[in-house]
Amino acid sequence: MKILMVHPHEVYSSSEPWTTRIVNLAKALIKKSHEVRIVFFPLRWQGEEECFQKEGICFYPFCRRAGVLNIARNTKKMSGLADWADIVHFQKCFHYGSLPSIISAFLKNKPLHYDWDDWEEMIYYESADPPIKAIGMFLKTLETYIPQIADTVSVSSRRLHNLARSFGIGNDRIFHVPVGADLDKFNPGISGERVRRAYGINSPLILYLGQLHGGQYVRLFIDAAKIILDRGIMVNFMIVGDGSRAQELKQYAKGRNLDEKIIFTGAVDSGEVPEYIAACDVAVACFEDNSATCCKSPLKIAEYLASGKPMVASKVGEVESMVGEAGIL
Repeated sequence: MKILMVHPHEVYSSSEPWTTRIVNLAKALIKKSHEVRIVFFPLRWQGEEECFQKEGICFYPFCRRAGVLNIARNTKKMSGLADWADIVHFQKCFHYGSLPSIISAFLKNKPLHYDWDDWEEMIYYESADPPIKAIGMFLKTLETYIPQIADTVSVSSRRLHNLARSFGIGNDRIFHVPVGADLDKFNPGISGERVRRAYGINSPLILYLGQLHGGQYVRLFIDAAKIILDRGIMVNFMIVGDGSRAQELKQYAKGRNLDEKIIFTGAVDSGEVPEYIAACDVAVACFEDNSATCCKSPLKIAEYLASGKPMVASKVGEVESMVGEAGIL
């Protein structure tokens, strides 16, 4: 089968590491003798870019700028790729990727599959400061009607499955596809000594891995670090990742006299992430309990588990079923 996959973000980027889901899905499909092409949307558009091949996948860069003209250009380009494909598979509801996917599949009479891995409307309200109601309503509209338009839908959580069912979608059209870790990259055999030496760490290390954007709840980790250190427990804390709120979080840590107690690594290449996890003694996945997190199937949980690390996590969404008896919630 020839599969055209559409992902609304960058690929192979430390700034948008969640692309690992679609890339690993593509690699798994290739192992089953399918052909895969991926359309992606670079963070910075430098004009028309050539397609490239990596890990047996052809990647096609598209512009993610807003506007009707750009949507039309992307639809025209995507229709050409849809001609080649037997099925169009797109991830997330964002209009600059979803609308060309839907229109191209319709024009070329190709089956359409929607990979729904997050409740984007709720994530927007959690992360925007302040949120704009019109944008929230637009996301709500997309996430209400796209699952109904698609021939099949994959969901990463039970909550998203229930949402899809509430829109009248039959169970036979919904497939549960949770996140997973690449066991070749994340396993207990990986050494973290290089990372520990690089940061001069000689005592136990507690680590948080994630993007430092809104809706990531890193302040909970910083607050917990304050409680532990105030009790005189000698441990190191590390926050691995970067994002739009990195400076704000550093200032928050400084205001709690933790600026010399918490290591902020900044963006880390995806190939180095297993070493950082391997370097820690305890891994943390902290979340608030809200509508956005109830739909999450957090990638960090899968990677912590695969690395064989003791874990402390918040009991929300899919976390409980993912962790089972392997962590403290």
